[in-house]
Amino acid sequence: MKSVNLIAKFSNFLVVSAFLILACGATVARSQGNFDHEHRAWSALLAKHVLVRDSGSATQVRYRGFAADRAALKAYLDSLSRVTPADYAGWSKPQQLAFLINAYNAFTVEKILTRYPNLKSIRDFGTVFGNPWKDRFFMLLGKSQNLDGIEHETIRAPGAFEEPRIHFAVNCAAVGCPALREEAYTAARIDAQLEDQPRRFLGDRSRNRFTAGTLEVSRIFDWYVKDFSLGWKGFASPQQFFAKYADLLADRDEDRQLLRDGRLPIRYLDYDWMLNDASG
Repeated sequence: MKSVNLIAKFSNFLVVSAFLILACGATVARSQGNFDHEHRAWSALLAKHVLVRDSGSATQVRYRGFAADRAALKAYLDSLSRVTPADYAGWSKPQQLAFLINAYNAFTVEKILTRYPNLKSIRDFGTVFGNPWKDRFFMLLGKSQNLDGIEHETIRAPGAFEEPRIHFAVNCAAVGCPALREEAYTAARIDAQLEDQPRRFLGDRSRNRFTAGTLEVSRIFDWYVKDFSLGWKGFASPQQFFAKYADLLADRDEDRQLLRDGRLPIRYLDYDWMLNDASG
């Protein structure tokens, strides 16, 4: 009789254990499945509040519109903050990179809104105390995080993504920064989107140009020269990067050839930190 009872109890234990395992598995699956990798909420906000200008080479942001849609922005930011490190670890690299770029851009907009319209530049927050890139003002992947943590410690971490084109995707809310894209980055399209961003940026002659025998380019290429020199995406130097986009930087064939040969002096232009505000 005792052995029968033991067998019955053991059987019940197995049933309960199996149920708990299935329940936990279902919870994890729901957690992972509920996150929208198309980032539709963010795309809708961007389509509504990002103004494309100069044939697509630049954008301005309707911060007043974002302020009116603050609840929708907060809902999207909350969805980002709910992602756990375990969820993130189970995603593909394109899903992870799209998540991080969108998070950087969305939290930057949120940071601006905390003081808008009473600021002219993101640097008005301060460069030491109140530094907008070092201030830990949101939660991401289970910890208090800042913008530098997303860009420098996560995206640019050695061996993480090795992607120099992210410097044209993350947006610092400044006129001198590459355009805030008018749609969210998504895993399915991220390579094409990352290829489009430098083409748009380098096609803007106000920020990158060949003139009087000198290549004048954004200071981004000075700040992040290392990222364009490590062989990522086949680029072992900034000159190789410029050579690929020679058709955008110069008009004459002979000047484009000089760019492809890497035989041009480079001058870095001053960076415009004014807010990229459409109403400004």
